Amino acid sequence: NYPLADLIATKMAALSLSTSALGLAHGVAPPRGSPSISMMAKATGKDTLIALAEEQQIPMGFWDPLKLADKDFWSEGNDATVGWLRHAEIKHGRVAMAAFVGFCVQSNGIHFPWDIKGGILGDAATALSYGDLSAIPAPVDQWAAVPTAGKLQILGTIAVLEYVGETLEPHYMRGGKPGFYPSLKDAAGGGKGNIPHPVPLDLYDPFGFFEGDSEEKKARGRNVEINNGRAAMLGIFGLICASKGLIVPGLDSLGIAQATAEPMSYFGPNDAGLPFVENMLKFDIASFGQPQ
Repeated sequence: NYPLADLIATKMAALSLSTSALGLAHGVAPPRGSPSISMMAKATGKDTLIALAEEQQIPMGFWDPLKLADKDFWSEGNDATVGWLRHAEIKHGRVAMAAFVGFCVQSNGIHFPWDIKGGILGDAATALSYGDLSAIPAPVDQWAAVPTAGKLQILGTIAVLEYVGETLEPHYMRGGKPGFYPSLKDAAGGGKGNIPHPVPLDLYDPFGFFEGDSEEKKARGRNVEINNGRAAMLGIFGLICASKGLIVPGLDSLGIAQATAEPMSYFGPNDAGLPFVENMLKFDIASFGQPQ
């Protein structure tokens, strides 16, 4: 009765296998004073992942059932492939951590006190407040109710952040540090020119709390982040599955609000005025994109 939930469960299983290839952990922080920093500096390709598994105290050690660490994506070489895999995992982990916290916040009715649409200068008849969205029980349905203009603004912001990150030299597939994000202040205005106007704060450490950290502490922090990101990826998919009616052990007793919207679609029926969205909505996602 829940083909979509079944599909999400399949994707969740694939996700857990994929992250396992990079050393899936159970949220275990590596010990302080990890001696493998020098080893990581010398490791390349698959050896990097083996060293990471040891540094992050993975219970099962290095485990790569999909043999991703041996691949050569786009004929760029194994080192570039591993760099791409590591960067992708870190990025998805960060998004998942934000999503997990956001799901919990939205489920508990916590919201900003102002309008998302309209406001004091807008039309009161069409105004939409964050409180209005928060009144919708399920976070997935709350997202579906976000105005199209808001979704486009978010998409545009993501595009700018991606552009800045992908134009960093050296690139993470060319010897750069996976997961590193450049300073927005340096990229703005008179800096490297990737952003046309000044940006007062950086995306990472906007208030400079970690500027004086040692390299050893930073290395440990990166491993904690990776482990937490892996847990969050499984966690957010578990919450989504539970909100679509799938039985998820440990979440069934929490009374998670059931969602009616499509969680795997950025745009929905309310956005049908955008190009291609109407045609997209004609496809049955639960049938892997086959036309209805």
